[in-house]
Amino acid sequence: MQQKTFTERVIDIIREIPPGKVATYGGIAERAGNPRAARQVARVLHSSSRKRGLPWHRVINKQGRIALKDQGYERQKALLEAEGIYLDLKGNVDLEEYLWNPIGGLI
Repeated sequence: MQQKTFTERVIDIIREIPPGKVATYGGIAERAGNPRAARQVARVLHSSSRKRGLPWHRVINKQGRIALKDQGYERQKALLEAEGIYLDLKGNVDLEEYLWNPIGGLI
C-alpha cells in the first residue's frame, strides 16, 4: 500500500475538524508529519478548499486569529460564529475552549 503524501494527510486532517472547533496551521502540519510546514498547510487550503469542499474556515493561526484580511476575514468570522465559535473584541478565538484536540496518532 502506498503511503499518503503530506498534502493528502493535510486534506484528511482538515476534513476531520468538527463543527464548533478550530485547528491551527501548525497543529495540522505537525499532525500530518511535518511540524515546520504551517505555510504548506496554508498552500493546501488555498489550492484545495473549494474543489474538495474543505472546512477551510476552521483553520486559524497559532495566536487564535484569522489570518485572512478584509472580506476573507469577515467571511471566515461569520462562518465560525455560525458554528458557535466567537471571537473576542480583539479578534481572538479562545483556543482553550475551541481548539480541536483529536485523540490518536498521525495519519
